[in-house]
Amino acid sequence: MRQRRNRIAFVTSAIPEADTARDALARRYGDAPPADADVIVALGGDGLMLQTLHKFMESGKPIYGMNRGTVGFMMNEYGEDALPERLAAAEESVIHPLAMRAVDVGGKVHTARAINEVSLFRQTNQAARLRILVDGKERLAQLDGDGIMVATPAGSTAYNLSAQGPIIPIGAALLALTPISPFRPRRWRGALLPDTAVVTIEVLDPDKRAVAAVADHHEVRFVRSVEIRMEHKVSMRMLFDPGHNLDERILREQFGV
Repeated sequence: MRQRRNRIAFVTSAIPEADTARDALARRYGDAPPADADVIVALGGDGLMLQTLHKFMESGKPIYGMNRGTVGFMMNEYGEDALPERLAAAEESVIHPLAMRAVDVGGKVHTARAINEVSLFRQTNQAARLRILVDGKERLAQLDGDGIMVATPAGSTAYNLSAQGPIIPIGAALLALTPISPFRPRRWRGALLPDTAVVTIEVLDPDKRAVAAVADHHEVRFVRSVEIRMEHKVSMRMLFDPGHNLDERILREQFGV
């Protein structure tokens, strides 16, 4: 049964193409306040989609993106015609964010959420030196390199893929643990973990080998330890045109098409 999604709220990125599109669409379909809308329509690129998912993460409202940016992996094709019909027919993908809890060298606790990945990076010319625990059990006593990340299925085709991490189908109950330019151990290429796992990364010698933690766009510098887990209680609903949902896009990415 098709869902009624007639009250539309438009959000845009700061580019002229997106503003022009919003004006044209708002004239035809109206532009409801986000609090009153049935659906949020994001006009821009993947960066705007991430911002929109973060902003409306706990609203429960479905989000439908139309590409007015560059890459647009998480967006649908732009078109002005029959938007209510497209929204009613759209297929839904449900994703969950990562929750990051980082403790800096001063003992201050920082929390943030990530839709794509939580990454740890070296801050200086010194390689990061990290200890990795999964569900409280040490799995790697020492990793030397540029850093490491934990990626969701939705984020597995983003930075994770560039770091030679695995592509994960969107419905798989998995997380990717992927090293960034590892130096030692040289042959370790990461791990696939159940999405119920709690990953703890401790920074060894943080005063000499400073490390920053980044949850999507939120950065915490000079961290001492970082705990990462998937927050299953928070669900984000993304809408895609039939035949072009997130599952299909990730599957195509695995075959390089």
